[in-house]
Amino acid sequence: LNNMTQVIFKTDLGDITIEVDHENAPIGAENFVRYATEGFYNGTIFHRVIPGFMVQGGGMLPGMEEKDAGRPPIENEGDNGLKNVRGSLSYARTQDPNSATTQFFINLVDNKFLDHTSKDAQGWGYAVFGKIVDGIEVIDAIAEKETTSRRGHSDVPVDDILINKTVVKPLPQED
Repeated sequence: LNNMTQVIFKTDLGDITIEVDHENAPIGAENFVRYATEGFYNGTIFHRVIPGFMVQGGGMLPGMEEKDAGRPPIENEGDNGLKNVRGSLSYARTQDPNSATTQFFINLVDNKFLDHTSKDAQGWGYAVFGKIVDGIEVIDAIAEKETTSRRGHSDVPVDDILINKTVVKPLPQED
């Protein structure tokens, strides 16, 4: 596997190109690329949008219906040294640090408080596994959309913002 893979999300608002970091986040990167390659993200929505914080997607269908991950959660790599800075992608999870599956969020700003501080439930942080290398303006546009509450979830865009297609491109190895 290459140290870097690009995943392109073709959304209703434009393309987002993500560079996945296999070197620093091998488990998370492999997990994300596998779901992307299988087309899992096609037809999912950005379902949680909080301006000045983050945009979340990767697990809900239109109408806020959860899409089954079909695989067990992955190990949290929050201690990999990567930081929750603007444009970085991290795994969303429950209170259990090792509960991430398909959902991710994109940091709209530097969110230092989400970084790993210690190997306990409070300090595990959120594991960064990639970053946007093109299309940050698409994320900013998503962050400007009006939100509402739907099916017990808050901060849901009023109009669905779909990931219509996912393209996975391995980058050539550098010598």
